[in-house]
Amino acid sequence: MPPIAPEETPPPAAKPPRIGALTPLKLPVFRMLWSTWLAANICMWMSDVASAWLMTTLTTTPIWVALVQSASTLPVFLLGLPSGALADILDRRRWLVATQFWLAGTAIVLCAAIVMEVMTAPLLLALTFANGIGLALRWPVFAAIVPELVPRPQLPAALGLNGIAMNASRIIGPLLAGALIASAGSVWVFGLNAVLSVASGFVILRWRRETKPNPLGREKLVGAMRVGVQFVRQSARMRAVMVRISIFFLHSTALLALLPLLARQLQGGDAGTFTLLLAAMGSGAIVAVLFMPRLRQAFGRDQLVIRGALLQSAATAVMAIAPNAWVAVPAMFFGGMAWITVANSLSVSAQLALPDWVRARGMSMFQMAIMGASAFGAALWGHIATVSSLQTSLLVAAVSGSLAMAVALRYVLDGTADDDLSPARAGWAETPMHQEPGEGRVVITVEYLIDPARAAAFHLVMQQTRRTRLSEGAIGWELLHDLAEPARYVEQIVDPSWTDHLRRFHRATAADLALRERRLAFHVGQEAPVVTRYVVQR
Repeated sequence: MPPIAPEETPPPAAKPPRIGALTPLKLPVFRMLWSTWLAANICMWMSDVASAWLMTTLTTTPIWVALVQSASTLPVFLLGLPSGALADILDRRRWLVATQFWLAGTAIVLCAAIVMEVMTAPLLLALTFANGIGLALRWPVFAAIVPELVPRPQLPAALGLNGIAMNASRIIGPLLAGALIASAGSVWVFGLNAVLSVASGFVILRWRRETKPNPLGREKLVGAMRVGVQFVRQSARMRAVMVRISIFFLHSTALLALLPLLARQLQGGDAGTFTLLLAAMGSGAIVAVLFMPRLRQAFGRDQLVIRGALLQSAATAVMAIAPNAWVAVPAMFFGGMAWITVANSLSVSAQLALPDWVRARGMSMFQMAIMGASAFGAALWGHIATVSSLQTSLLVAAVSGSLAMAVALRYVLDGTADDDLSPARAGWAETPMHQEPGEGRVVITVEYLIDPARAAAFHLVMQQTRRTRLSEGAIGWELLHDLAEPARYVEQIVDPSWTDHLRRFHRATAADLALRERRLAFHVGQEAPVVTRYVVQR
């Protein structure tokens, strides 16, 4: 090829477009669903405030008032994995609409019970628990839908906007609920919730989501849950994310759990002070999201996590000794910035570690880790504060939170690069094409001929292969070495059924295809590795 003349030198490649914090809102579908997410979170906070206040009018027993929060959050922990599995099995658009109508129905029943004057403390708890079921079913499906709506480079910004919606609703919801309760009564709060939930459901119905039916049919719920757990166990990235998010919320929840008491101890502290501190935290989170694109350019994910954890610890320590609101409000503002920075960074890591077929299940376990760590942390720091003091509890949480996160980042590694998790069905040569042979477990063997001098490197690749096979749904895997013929290795995989065997190929990603090429590069036989499939006869 002749050299290119100076005048023919191609222009430098154009820089990729800058992605700002609000860029995803330019996409109409994301903008529509983000608006419904904002409305849904406002309804959630309004319902929490109205339920807690209504309980105080029904009973003065502290345990009943405290159980309102438990009834609201417990379903998220109990139903996290089943709701994630259902969101992966069923049509996500219809499932999201169904959750909105469920919440609307619960709000209507609450209104009816109040109007008919039959509301009691046990009934309020039951209806609050029912409302929590709707929240538990809604979160995983929305988390799984977001990556469908935006290009991969815009995913961090989209998740940051979700954080804005959550924190803006933390300010708007309680203020709106308080105004309605003071002027008209709790029944109007639940009535407004019902109207907004129904309206959001019909808005989502306008979304024309393209659905691709699975030729193998829907997965069974129990099997889908098993595969979801297996994927998280075999994914180094997801294991690291789960450890880090659990550590962060275990320690950061000390500040929120003890905040009402801290607000009361401040000079001139009252209910208004408590609201002011919550608003400061929400405002800090919103500001941090607006600067998140610049932060991601300046620091890596691990750096954002450790710096955010340190800032959160500093805010907690300052709150432990704050004498008045002039000191406490800035501390809560920076605490909100730290909270959303860590939560957003780890949420992005989780989303990038999950292929679409298991996304809702993975994100539901991510949410379960948050809720479980928060619940345990609240009890832990509350107990320490009871046997010692608020200041001691907060200072211990601040110091141990920073140390624990530093240890997790040092020893619980999540890999260095994001794998290509796009579907790789095309060109997957191992896909079996013959008909289903009947019921029973399927045992597959793949025979390799390996140069003994390269056996150690082959073993490393096969360990990665093991994790991949199990994460895709296999229930057993072994690598056999022929003692009579040292060059011969046999990989053995066990699938629950023929349908599950075929389903593994539909779950394969481009990263799996690249791993297969690395595996085959070790094979020195004249022919391709021999693949044999057996069905266990009952």
